[in-house]
Amino acid sequence: MGIRFNQVSYDYSSFAQGLYTAIKDINLEITEKHEFIALVGHTGSGKSTLAKHMNALIFPTEGNLEIFGEVITAKRNKKIKYNNIRKKVGLVFQFPEYQLFEETVEKDIMFGPMNFKISQEEAKKIAKDSLNLVGLNDSYLQRNPYNLSGGEKKRVSIAGILAMDPEILVLDEPTSGLDPAGKRVLMNLFKDINEKTGKTIVIITHDMDLVYQYFNRVLVMNEGRLIYDGEPEQLFKEQDLFKNHLDYPNTIKVLKYLNESLNLNLNIYQKTLEEALSEIERVVVKWKA
Repeated sequence: MGIRFNQVSYDYSSFAQGLYTAIKDINLEITEKHEFIALVGHTGSGKSTLAKHMNALIFPTEGNLEIFGEVITAKRNKKIKYNNIRKKVGLVFQFPEYQLFEETVEKDIMFGPMNFKISQEEAKKIAKDSLNLVGLNDSYLQRNPYNLSGGEKKRVSIAGILAMDPEILVLDEPTSGLDPAGKRVLMNLFKDINEKTGKTIVIITHDMDLVYQYFNRVLVMNEGRLIYDGEPEQLFKEQDLFKNHLDYPNTIKVLKYLNESLNLNLNIYQKTLEEALSEIERVVVKWKA
């Protein structure tokens, strides 16, 4: 079943604004298998608040959520084992490397599984497998997490969540602070995990190039409301992104500029730089002929 939002709203108290509505009337369904979803929106649009509801880290003010069969309302239900929900839906925060605290990578990844009464021997195997899944070899197991690079810390923290074997993985801005090459490496990693394990992955991002290149579904938040749920290409073709404080991918912007400034007839909907260059070459060859 996965996750279903039913008319979910969430309010919190702000010193500057009083009662503030972070998300409003959200209806949304996320299946537990094979989805690769981008969650986008301007700063303050409600993305992170929405994500925190996905594993019952916070409870709705109005409406309810169904998370793997458990109904989550504004009132805590003593019959629900919320830790089990958080095991099924793993949430990785924007700066997950700050969550690393053990003296070795192995112990850090083992921490979650051992909290669920898994034996030390089995936890060690899970740690090794999870580390390999994020593209790091066994030599990292005995290294100190604090001596790793920023990208390696992100991978270790993600391995720690994967060690819990969640059905759904939610990541808040995992590529922030990385250069373009680092972003591609990490996104290819997430896509590989999605395809190999079948786990649904939801990624909060501001990078519209990544949204266009990698995802098959995009959710757009604006002023606390879910205003779009569909394919990225359709979003870029039909929606006024600037009105919602979003931008177009660079390939679309460049090809559109060339069309307008040089009176070309380029198909502007190209996902990658290689595709964009191929399209330019096609039109130039045709023009020369």
